[in-house]
Amino acid sequence: MAGTEERETSGSAPERAPGDLHAFAVALRRTNGEINRLVHGFALAQGLHPTDVQALSVVLDSPEPLTPGRLREHLGLTSGAVTACLDRLERAGHIRRSRESADRRVVHVHYVEGARAAARSYFMPLAQAAERARLQFEEEELAVALRFLDALNAELGELRAPRR
Repeated sequence: MAGTEERETSGSAPERAPGDLHAFAVALRRTNGEINRLVHGFALAQGLHPTDVQALSVVLDSPEPLTPGRLREHLGLTSGAVTACLDRLERAGHIRRSRESADRRVVHVHYVEGARAAARSYFMPLAQAAERARLQFEEEELAVALRFLDALNAELGELRAPRR
């Protein structure tokens, strides 16, 4: 297949053509699979469902207070499924829910600070692996990689999964 030639480089992964969409897809699937493996392990260790851990990451990364409705939209779950997920996370001590002072109907979801420590501890090997990989690249290369990931995430964020 044209554009997919690979050659070995210094004992690492084969070098691929930068514009090879198939190579990007394979690498992204592999990254996703490796991270999912770690997420499933954390979920098991915490007595949670992998979807609960996905919800935790949305809560953690949200730039503003998160509501169950926004979490539902982001995860593509039903209201009932989000409520069950939040109930499990609250029972496990990972999140707390609070009512908005101006409008008591609005509920915000917050990551409990102590739970962050457990997650940080569990995912420290992931952070260390990312740091080791990061150190293999120049700042300019990292800037391009980060720009690509930001653009890809923006594009993926526009896609909506069918409601369950």
